[in-house]
Amino acid sequence: MATNLLSAATCKNATSNGAAIRKLHDGDGLYLWIYRDGRKYWRFRYWEAGKEKSLSAGVYPKVSLSDARKKRDEFHQQLQANLDPSAERKAINLRKKLANTNSFEAVALEWFNKQSHTWVDQHAKDVKRRLENNIFPFLDKRPIDQINAPELLDTVRRIETRGAHDLAHRVLQVCGQIFRYGIATGRCTRNIATDLRGALTPHVKKHQSAIRSEELPDLLRAIASYDEVGDKQTRLAMQLLAQTFVRTNELIGAVWSEFDLTNSLWVIPAERMKMRTEHIVPLSRQALKLLEELKEIAGISRFVFPGRNPSKPISNNTMLFALYRLGYKGKMTGHGFRAVASTILNETGFKPDVIERQLAHCERNEVRGAYNRAEYLPERKRMMQHWADYLDSILIEPKVIPIFG
Repeated sequence: MATNLLSAATCKNATSNGAAIRKLHDGDGLYLWIYRDGRKYWRFRYWEAGKEKSLSAGVYPKVSLSDARKKRDEFHQQLQANLDPSAERKAINLRKKLANTNSFEAVALEWFNKQSHTWVDQHAKDVKRRLENNIFPFLDKRPIDQINAPELLDTVRRIETRGAHDLAHRVLQVCGQIFRYGIATGRCTRNIATDLRGALTPHVKKHQSAIRSEELPDLLRAIASYDEVGDKQTRLAMQLLAQTFVRTNELIGAVWSEFDLTNSLWVIPAERMKMRTEHIVPLSRQALKLLEELKEIAGISRFVFPGRNPSKPISNNTMLFALYRLGYKGKMTGHGFRAVASTILNETGFKPDVIERQLAHCERNEVRGAYNRAEYLPERKRMMQHWADYLDSILIEPKVIPIFG
């Protein structure tokens, strides 16, 4: 039984009496250390393996006299069990630290930071937003190795209840990648996302609408007359998209500094590409002419397609809504030009590898991708000029697709 020597009033009124540190003993190893500047700390002194040790018991008055005595009693219980209170505290702190680094959120963010530099900015933002909105509110602080399959399923099904079946599958896929990363880094031993196969409502993926090859002449003529119902810049954007068949976001985000008009090349930087690999687009004579007209419209804006605010590009939906106005809602999208070009160019006789490279369907291997950016470039230049000439020809009159010799 401890012999208590201090009182609450003594602790409150005690000063250092001018000493650097004054130590008031409460019995059984508990001391109140009082510093010259008025700070007061509780310390517990004990002997372990023949050595005197000291352990903090808190700051006074945040830790009261009675609370300090309870901590002293806990320390004595540990000593009686042959446990070193200092070592036990370090072990507890280590467990807390590991619990924080092993939480689902910590592992997920670590995985995200490892992966995000390989993604385009919009995809990175989408992945992080999906985690923050749908997973972190429910699993963030849970140790990743303690999360079970039913718990993960319950979390993902919250997305399903909103009718967002495609999103539920996408989020589950991301969780699977996080668990695989957790296994690789020693934070968990199983990817429980694989246990949920078949547990979500099936989602039928909808491909982006694209017209058939034989419908292309009518579409091109409709686009050519778009000035009658819309603005010239949007018409030129659709025509340049047809000419280059890049992704819609790659087109609308284009800036003039990316264009080498002298050498008839458009070099899209890696950070704007889906695969994070620089992409070269050979420019046909027709594409160069379209760019001349666009430059007059853009004026001093750095964007090829400035919006109402010249410091920002047009909206992602600008060309989609233009296609709607032309009667192609549900029939054609900006992405559809890629599908049509791929189909026709393959039928024309160009090498599939050349077409795939121009579509920027490149390897995810970063090293190989760095060497492949100009792969097949001479063939791609010929193909892009052939494609532009073909578009011109069918604008006048639909013709049989010529075989490239």
